[in-house]
Amino acid sequence: MTISLRPHHLLCLLTYVGKGYSLAFTANYDVIAGRLNAGEDIVIVDGPDDVCQPLLDDADPHCHNESVIERDMLAARDLAELLERPIAVGQQFLLDAGTLARQRVAFAQGQVRKACSRCEWASLCTEIAAAGYAGVKVQHDRC
Repeated sequence: MTISLRPHHLLCLLTYVGKGYSLAFTANYDVIAGRLNAGEDIVIVDGPDDVCQPLLDDADPHCHNESVIERDMLAARDLAELLERPIAVGQQFLLDAGTLARQRVAFAQGQVRKACSRCEWASLCTEIAAAGYAGVKVQHDRC
């Protein structure tokens, strides 16, 4: 199978430690992290993705908000520049150890954080990156 991710979730997965919006959200994200660790490939999508699924039944899921769409655009642009490859709808790839490590270095250095500027999780992600990504669920040695 293939994991569908919107562009800004390529940043979120770097610091995911099992915290999230709800128990259903974190349970789903844990499954996705396991699938990434097992080497499943990723396809970039426009709008809600596999990470968003538990939130879509909410009365007003933020997954459709303009701010989230802008976050996707900024993440896609920064990651495309960093990785020297398009991060666009329909692009499919494996998240290998080298790519994940490169993204984490750039994230910790603030090079790919424009998409995070108004995110409620930004301070937690900053702490996780500063602590050397201890406890993250997506492990580069498993990708």
